Amino acid sequence: MEFSEFILLHEGEDIASLALQRNRLAADVPDWDLALSTLQARRKLRGKLPSWYAVPSLHYPLPLSAEQCSSEETAIYKASLLTRLEEGTISETVASRPLPPAVGPSLLCGRGWPQVSATVPSPRLHVADITGGLGVDAWAFSRVCEKVLYNEMKPELVKAAEHNFKELGVQNVVIRNSAVVPGNSAVMLSNSSVILSPEGANVSQILGDFKPDVIFLDPARRDDVGRKVFMLEDCSPNVLELLPELYEACPRIMLKLSPMADITAVCRQLPGVKEVHVVEADGECKELLLLLEKGFDGEYGLYLYSNGVVAKIRRSSRRMTDEAGRFLFVPGKGLMKTGAFWWPGSFGLRQLAASTHMYVGDTKVPELEPFGKFYDIVETASLNGRSIKEFGKKYPVADVTARNIPMTSEELRKRLGVKPSDGSVHIFGLQSDSDGRILISSVISK
Repeated sequence: MEFSEFILLHEGEDIASLALQRNRLAADVPDWDLALSTLQARRKLRGKLPSWYAVPSLHYPLPLSAEQCSSEETAIYKASLLTRLEEGTISETVASRPLPPAVGPSLLCGRGWPQVSATVPSPRLHVADITGGLGVDAWAFSRVCEKVLYNEMKPELVKAAEHNFKELGVQNVVIRNSAVVPGNSAVMLSNSSVILSPEGANVSQILGDFKPDVIFLDPARRDDVGRKVFMLEDCSPNVLELLPELYEACPRIMLKLSPMADITAVCRQLPGVKEVHVVEADGECKELLLLLEKGFDGEYGLYLYSNGVVAKIRRSSRRMTDEAGRFLFVPGKGLMKTGAFWWPGSFGLRQLAASTHMYVGDTKVPELEPFGKFYDIVETASLNGRSIKEFGKKYPVADVTARNIPMTSEELRKRLGVKPSDGSVHIFGLQSDSDGRILISSVISK
């Protein structure tokens, strides 16, 4: 049977049990090992990368690459930033695509599955992704650019990318296969898409005659034994060593970093940081994007993306409230990552304490709603043994959060004696500059 037919037939089966049936089933599919790794990878991609999941003929030789790749939402956001090179302004909001309907047997014949429809590419944008991985970012770039260069060091991923781009209808991607090594003097065969050097090649050799408007790279964040690393100098390739070559080849760089990276530290290390984008999706801070421009020495702009909305973090002159507040605002993880704890105060909210990072106000702020949650405050009391006992009786089922007080959320929940709720009631134990340690009972604001 065809590869896609085998994938659909065994979708959802236990991989370990399926592996034990090799002698019986291996003859049914051209590449047994690839089929198993693809089945394993697709489980991670259904919600993460729905447009790719909807095409069962795609190949995933390394399941870890599916775990580490960009999601569809974050890849599309990166592509939207490229369009700003011509527009000169922040792009329109980018909403995540809906999950496709379940792929069923009706799609087994030929190429009946949904094909990704590309947007009209810009005739003036060429982008080089020199750490291509699974190819998700290059695929997103191909939808807004005239031409994209995809380079990846692992041959199995390069082979899969060549196949997958064809299956996805992508025709404007140039493929190269090399490790990126600063200053290396490898040789590329004329008119070849593969750089012939076991040691790798430098940026100029990888690009060849490809002239990019932007170079994108996502350095690997694992060391030789698979441990996660976060410092720029520990990632591969080492951007600090590579940056002079990158700037020599192209004045604009887009750099994807771990959400664990320290924004202030990396901006101090890297010359030319013009913009920092904190990208949140599915309630988690997924990645940091840095836009670098050769020769830029001003203050970088700070942007926050979440729930299909992007905002530039800036101060305003709105007066901070002095009132106790009817609403509690809890920042999302993306906003927390920006470190811009003053930003909600720019909209008139009052921060409870310097290290509490929760805010109260008399009105909800529409501009902040995509970047956190507003709660209606039901009741507030000083945090002591008596109030803990009373709140536990009043709210026997509630979610519990402790912030900036000498106990964890789980410890506070046990002292309250409450069971986890369905999200309808939330009790917060917080430190307040004006009221000391307090308990707040709340419900999600409608």
